[in-house]
Amino acid sequence: MRIPIAVIGPTATGKSDLGLDLAERLDGEIVNIDAMQQYRGMDIGTAKLPVGERRGIAHHLLDVLDVTETATVARYQDAAALEVDAILARDRVPIIVGGSMMYVQSLLDEWAFPATDPQVRAKWEQILADGGTDAVYRALVERDPEAAASILATDGRRLVRALEVVEITGKPFAASAPKIGKPRWGTKLLGVDRDATELDERIARRTDLMFSGGLVGEVEHLVDIGLREGVTAPRAIGYAQVLDYLAGECDLDFARERTFIGTRRYVRRQRSWFRRDPRVDWLDGADPALRDSALAIVGG
Repeated sequence: MRIPIAVIGPTATGKSDLGLDLAERLDGEIVNIDAMQQYRGMDIGTAKLPVGERRGIAHHLLDVLDVTETATVARYQDAAALEVDAILARDRVPIIVGGSMMYVQSLLDEWAFPATDPQVRAKWEQILADGGTDAVYRALVERDPEAAASILATDGRRLVRALEVVEITGKPFAASAPKIGKPRWGTKLLGVDRDATELDERIARRTDLMFSGGLVGEVEHLVDIGLREGVTAPRAIGYAQVLDYLAGECDLDFARERTFIGTRRYVRRQRSWFRRDPRVDWLDGADPALRDSALAIVGG
């Protein structure tokens, strides 16, 4: 029986290339598990593989949202489960690739999220409106520092949701997460990481290439079709910084530097989150024999 393979880990480690290599070798199809790559038109800033570089391999859950739509973990969870089941029904191997932390756990551990409370939600949304993301981030750091460490300090919607869950349940946000056990479908988890100094250099190069490769123009186009009116899309790393630049709040060099710093901080959170999972077999993204090492683990 075929089982899915999840290729997860920090940004810029080489997950996409490994996912393609495994899909080619194992007769697989790619299932995206990067939240922001779900958005149409958000290509440069998310390092989304162009169609011409996908080696003719089917990719799922890319370009499924407009920038005005809100990306939610629960919506992704339902859609991705359907895709994985459909790929398995075709007797092919789902190769789940990406680094969105809660998306990974929601799919593989069937995370059931607590109900909402409109009054509690409204209270924290008002604090967000009055004090900005700094206010709700500080509140979450005080009430649940572990949750604050796993959510972008600029992601107001998720900060509010975490505060809502903490207040409703009286427990840390992570307490609502499922206990780590056998992953759904028996999925094999491969983690890709690199030496921290080397990865910082890769992030710096990627950031420079994004800005030199047209990120500002991409954001300008997305603004024309409603990016600023979105809830989640305009908070993506790189896009938020370019929006500040377009609004005259900083110069382009500052936007580029803040994108690099934001990505590096996000990588640290990803590494901390994924390294807690004992089911993950870790691989060095710089290993010339990366594909063969991965195949040896999954039995390909």
